[in-house]
Amino acid sequence: MKNLCCALLFLFFTLTSFAQKNDYSILKISDSLKENANAVVRLDQMDINILSQRSMNIKKQRVVTVLNQKGLSEIDGYEYYDKSTSIKGVEAVVYDAFGNEIKKIKKKDFKDQSAVSGSTLFSDNRVLYLDYTPVSYPFTVAYSSEIETSNTAFIPKWYFLSGYNVSVENCILNVSYPNNLGFKKKEFQFSDFKIKKTVDTDTKLSYKAANIPAQKEEDYSPYPSDLYPKIMMGLEHFHLEGVDGTATTWEAFGKWYGEKILSGTTTLPEETKVKIKALVGDEKDLVKKTKIIYDYVQKKSRYVNIAVGIGGWKPMMAADVDRLGYGDCKALSNYTKALLQIVDVPSYNTILYGDRYKANIQSDFVSMQGNHMILAVPNGDNYIWLECTSQDDPFGYQGTFTDDRDVLVVKPEGGEIVRTKIYEDKGNTQTGKGIYTLNENGDFSGVLKIASQGSQYASKSRIETLQPHEKEKHYKEYWDNINNLKLGKITFTNDKENINFIEDVQLSASNYGVISGSKMIFTVDAFNQNSANIKRIRNRKSPFQIQRGYLDTDEIEINLPTGFSIEFLPQNYELKGKFGEYKTEIIKNNDNKLVYKRSMFLNKGKYSNKEYDEYRLFMEQVSKNDNAKIILTRN
Repeated sequence: MKNLCCALLFLFFTLTSFAQKNDYSILKISDSLKENANAVVRLDQMDINILSQRSMNIKKQRVVTVLNQKGLSEIDGYEYYDKSTSIKGVEAVVYDAFGNEIKKIKKKDFKDQSAVSGSTLFSDNRVLYLDYTPVSYPFTVAYSSEIETSNTAFIPKWYFLSGYNVSVENCILNVSYPNNLGFKKKEFQFSDFKIKKTVDTDTKLSYKAANIPAQKEEDYSPYPSDLYPKIMMGLEHFHLEGVDGTATTWEAFGKWYGEKILSGTTTLPEETKVKIKALVGDEKDLVKKTKIIYDYVQKKSRYVNIAVGIGGWKPMMAADVDRLGYGDCKALSNYTKALLQIVDVPSYNTILYGDRYKANIQSDFVSMQGNHMILAVPNGDNYIWLECTSQDDPFGYQGTFTDDRDVLVVKPEGGEIVRTKIYEDKGNTQTGKGIYTLNENGDFSGVLKIASQGSQYASKSRIETLQPHEKEKHYKEYWDNINNLKLGKITFTNDKENINFIEDVQLSASNYGVISGSKMIFTVDAFNQNSANIKRIRNRKSPFQIQRGYLDTDEIEINLPTGFSIEFLPQNYELKGKFGEYKTEIIKNNDNKLVYKRSMFLNKGKYSNKEYDEYRLFMEQVSKNDNAKIILTRN
């Protein structure tokens, strides 16, 4: 035993000694950086060298120790390239837990594939990525790359902390640039982090940060990019898609973009023009003409995804979309614009950040921003917003991907920052009306009609596209409060004209009412229980956000079983506060018939970490009351 202990001790000192020679040993990571972390970024360095208005070189070094499977995405071992962007070099070296090199991956060993599936037109748009499957955890990847590009309109944003549950040992950003290009920057969320600006001259900029602990994700937290430090950068004199640009205002930027990038992309063959004029006929109304064109585009074309960073912001030619029947967001928006021009309907390309999480174009920082394009059709003092990538969206409907955010509308006279449609909380409605019946054994059968509008339409209308087994799964999860649930006939009415999605559902369940002796007990709210489990978070650090408010109203008729009388009914209940309003009412029509009414209104908003407990208690009270029971006694 003594010899075994000595051998183990010798092995430990040997490994420790070896690890001290290698920066990538897990033994050198402090415990504070491992806490709450799925990965530790040992080094994240980017060197951006802007050589001229038409030339930029970007070198990356990223060393990541992956502690578990959830940390794999932090490696970030990929590069996009196309005609204007070339990969000069890329390499990765893999190390085991103690810093021993176990694999070297050279450029030829990276996977190389098209960045756009199902499209031959974009065969030059490709992605080179690291494809490595670890044998065990933890392990470390040292990734390095160098790219050159002529597009200087897009200077990468820099994030000192990329997301939740990842810590950073060392983070370095170096930028160099000529002093005549109008380099500019905007810093975000620096105050709570020790970011050192080591150089800031008219030709160089450098930042350093060290030992940033992993931030634990907390329920309802904003996106990390809204909480943690980042830098935006741009040039007043830039180059994009073979064209030089100069802009210090959004008006000038939009005018340049429209005249130099979009110009000449809307030409269509005469045959198509004749077809579209015949389709619209003698219609004079702008909205009706726009609707006819939008319907045509939805039926004719399909969306292909072209990754961010590929294809720049110059859309493919409208004639190519017309011929091929597909395109990305830029191409389909531009194609729709070209078709509208044929029937004298003006429209404007609109750049924005598309995501369910609302993000704005930074209105005080003129630069190429955004990841998505839609179309704006002026209609009096307002716009009709067209999501041209969707084959299903109702005309003029802005779902949760593009609503309520600042966007850049590109008009002939220049760019303008505009807010997209805001769906007011009380317009995001779900209205339930139904009946359920209990028999003497506690078995349940019911019918329910649910109508959803506003932003709730976006989340509900997708159900129509699900496969039968997916629909069943959806409803069993939605009504997980009903044990032994069986679904009957389900029909949908998708009223796109009024943007109203209606679900008609028949359902049943055995033993919904629990019989104990001579009593039957059941939950009055069968159809719309709020069962959200708002976690208790001690010493919450981050603020929290309710992205979209809503208003649910329900009126349910309840038929009680014969041979029973009511022993106990829950009291009517009302709750009001900063987060919303909640109200229930039970009306007794006769001994065997009740009407249950419920309304739940939730306010959207951004709230401080100190208000979280108040919100949790508000929702707990709602959930508790939704679970209120009725007690019946056998006669």
